[in-house]
Amino acid sequence: MRLLWWIPTLVLAAAGWAALDERAGIPAWQRLRGELLVVQARIDVLGAEVDALRREAEALEHDDFALERAIREDLGLALPGESVVRLAAEPRADPAPR
Repeated sequence: MRLLWWIPTLVLAAAGWAALDERAGIPAWQRLRGELLVVQARIDVLGAEVDALRREAEALEHDDFALERAIREDLGLALPGESVVRLAAEPRADPAPR
């Protein structure tokens, strides 16, 4: 029985090594957990975008006013007798005068 003391010591040493290993231990787990949180947040953002696009597509299919608004805004079209006025963006100030 006294000769088997090295078995628990070896098991504890192996567990400690595995826990502290950069590629497979606790640091790797923490890194992957952080990446998972970032990816889950991105999934939430993309899900919200998909929902908004789905609502917009549904409105374009069923709502004549939404369709007309999209045509006017996106394509810049107007009904006969109307004029389309486009405002130019303000010129940006040069941050470094010469």
